[in-house]
Amino acid sequence: MQKKVVYLFLSSVVLASCSIFQKTEVVELEPIEVTMERPKEDKGTPQRATYNPSETRKHDLLHTKLDVRFDWKNSYLNGEATLTLKPYFYATNQLVLDAKGFDIHSVAMYSEESKTNVLAYEYDNKFLTINLDKEYTRKDTFHIQIKYTAKPNELEAGGSAAITSDKGLYFVNPDSSEADKPTQIWTQGETEASSCWFPTIDSPNERTTQELYITVDKKYKTLSNGLLVFSTENGDGTRTDYWKQSLSHTPYLFMMAVGDFAVVKDKWRDLEVHYYVEKEYEQYARDIFGNTPEMMEFFSNKLGVDYPWEKYHQVVVRDYVSGAMENTTAVIHGEFLQQTRREMLDGDNESIIAHELFHHWFGDLVTCESWSNLPLNESFANYSQFLWDEYKYGADVADHNAMSEMNGYLAESRQKQVDLIRFDYNDKEDMFDGHSYNKGGRILHMLRKYVGDDAFFEALRVYLENNKYKPAEVHHLRLAFEEVTGEDLNWFFDQWFLASGHPKMEYSYAYSDSTKQQLVTVKQTQDFDKTPLYKIPLDIDVYNGSKATRHRVWVLDADTTFAFDAAQKPDLVNVDAEKILLCNKSDDKPIEQFVHQYYNAPLYIDRLEAVKACGKKSDESSAKVMVDALDDKYWNIKTNAMRNMKKAIKSHKPAIREKLITLAKSDKKSNVRAQAIKTLVKHYDDDEALKAIYTNATKDSSYAVIAAGLSAIADMDATEGMKYAKQFEGEESSKIRTEVAGIYAAHGTAEQNEFFLTTSKKISGFSAFQFNQTYVKYLKNQDDATVNSALPVFEKTARTAPIWWMKLSGIQSLAELQSMYDKQVSKLKSEKTEKEGEGADAGSLAELDHKIKAAKDQSDKIDGILESIKEAETDPQVLRFLGK
Repeated sequence: MQKKVVYLFLSSVVLASCSIFQKTEVVELEPIEVTMERPKEDKGTPQRATYNPSETRKHDLLHTKLDVRFDWKNSYLNGEATLTLKPYFYATNQLVLDAKGFDIHSVAMYSEESKTNVLAYEYDNKFLTINLDKEYTRKDTFHIQIKYTAKPNELEAGGSAAITSDKGLYFVNPDSSEADKPTQIWTQGETEASSCWFPTIDSPNERTTQELYITVDKKYKTLSNGLLVFSTENGDGTRTDYWKQSLSHTPYLFMMAVGDFAVVKDKWRDLEVHYYVEKEYEQYARDIFGNTPEMMEFFSNKLGVDYPWEKYHQVVVRDYVSGAMENTTAVIHGEFLQQTRREMLDGDNESIIAHELFHHWFGDLVTCESWSNLPLNESFANYSQFLWDEYKYGADVADHNAMSEMNGYLAESRQKQVDLIRFDYNDKEDMFDGHSYNKGGRILHMLRKYVGDDAFFEALRVYLENNKYKPAEVHHLRLAFEEVTGEDLNWFFDQWFLASGHPKMEYSYAYSDSTKQQLVTVKQTQDFDKTPLYKIPLDIDVYNGSKATRHRVWVLDADTTFAFDAAQKPDLVNVDAEKILLCNKSDDKPIEQFVHQYYNAPLYIDRLEAVKACGKKSDESSAKVMVDALDDKYWNIKTNAMRNMKKAIKSHKPAIREKLITLAKSDKKSNVRAQAIKTLVKHYDDDEALKAIYTNATKDSSYAVIAAGLSAIADMDATEGMKYAKQFEGEESSKIRTEVAGIYAAHGTAEQNEFFLTTSKKISGFSAFQFNQTYVKYLKNQDDATVNSALPVFEKTARTAPIWWMKLSGIQSLAELQSMYDKQVSKLKSEKTEKEGEGADAGSLAELDHKIKAAKDQSDKIDGILESIKEAETDPQVLRFLGK
């Protein structure tokens, strides 16, 4: 599963959709007795820090056959499930299934001969406990048939920062009341929400084959796991599609989607590869997904294991509760993936497509046996993004994106440091964080560099072959690497997979003229009470001119000095020459070495570090690096140089201006053109040449460049900026809408409120989050009537948004406006007190009283809305931030 990050500031807490950053209270726990099997009534409920075992397997679920149809009016699913099982090892006369929030109509033993034999059962709205007709042994197979109604919207709300809802089955716009929104049904099974739409053993160490009959209005298309075997017209305006998956997978990977999709057909080798999108994006489907077959070929060859499933389809849905999900053969993506060709000029989501595809080996073919072992799924999917970038686009792109991923983990680590493989989580949803994804991906990269490419990919092949169609834990991975390399790798797995934190490194240098040696001191400064003293293989390159001599050293202690023979003082000492180590570091190199590093060290990260170091200096050699970086071969070096260009501009203002103008006009990368405009408007006074560049930018093919041009024009001349913003009000791009909103927030009057009201109905997802923040900024400069017209917008978001962090953005918007009025009341009261002391006349005091009352009434009105929202809210993520 892929998560997309969004930041929300509420009560000084920062959260993200793939993790929550917050202060964690450390609690001293009493000694506890470890229970190896959780009682069924405690399954899935938050625990104190304790051991969370893999689910005990009492039955083996062999096959699942489902027949479903829908009550759109009530958002119900009416289903019949036929499950084929056998006792796992011990004989038993009872079966316990996960079944959340159902109406159970009947439970029976099923056979072709007797058809049904009604069974007694108990149901507590979470678990269905069935008394079998006799005791069965592991040699016996039996079939249970359950008729039921699933009512997902009546479940107690749950979810997490990563997967924002856990009701399993979702009806989108079921009554078609929202004119600009399609009507859809889709499912989300991870972690244990498949049991919200069919009874099952909802555990990642269970595997089953499946059949699914879906009856829908014949105008809709359906998608599920496996192959579409046949479709039957029912003669009543409905159609039944029969999907069958013959290869086993875990229940959380079951999926179903229903909607009026356009289907664009592709293929890989002899397999179907289809793309399901909204009809307006049909012409762009190949632009969005078109590299999928090449990815399938690349990953199959790289891993030595061909894509193992019967097809590969992808669908984009509305109001999705996460980023994307690797349902076997049928991936679901959130609506953000749908882009026009023009929007994709500024960046695409291909890494997400790679991420979900790679899961079909790591997660679907071999599945983590417990949520504690989730990194066996997510770390590999995260690392697939590097592998694809490296193959398709080159080392600079791969290293750039990998560094961003590592920085995401390091940001999270400032608030949270836990074991990568951890059995002491309070809630299984806690596993979906920057550790399981970002940190795990970086660890795999370090492991690859340590053992070498041949051994790394051969070990992955052995791991996949040994564990295919089975659950696995981290030691299966270690054993595969040890089998291939012949080396005991406990030291690596213990410190990286089974411990928390990361090294904090300090590098310092000295050259001895007397001994002709270069000294390199490497310190580990992390808190050793919480974090291991790491055993680190480290490559150090020593440069004379452009020639580098590599030294492999082992850092085993907290403070170690290494000495290398050097006939003369080196031009550069480059520690961690491959730039692979996951760490915080302080590198005490003199600036002349960073200058040398920019021109001679081979990697993107080498050049990026040099640019950031030189941007802080004012000497001529540093300034030259900054100027030359504007011609770098990789676009992100150029944009970073521009963002750190302040000191260099002071000494090379005319030359840099000309380079920036050239970049703004003609660089092939839209991000560079946009950043050049931003840098010009920040550091250079207006003139006719620059005005022409900003004006021409509004005609660019890139929305990012247009937005930069609009912003620059508004910075030069507010009146001119407002005029240009007006021209772009109708633009469909959320980037442009947001930029227009920003200009109006800074310079607009009540006249522009209609733009905000209209746009609030059209914009969605992460763009809507940012738009709400801008709308509040605009309202803070408007009169009460304009503010009042906007309150229903934020209230609707707070009450009905499909994702909890969007609800919070509505709540936050209301709270900011209430705070604004509270500050007005406080300021007006102070003003009144001051005037009373000056002996002001009754008329002026009465006018102040009127203003105080008006502001107080506004505050009370918003407070009433907030209290009503708070009382009605049931989502635990929202309630958590509301203090309930």
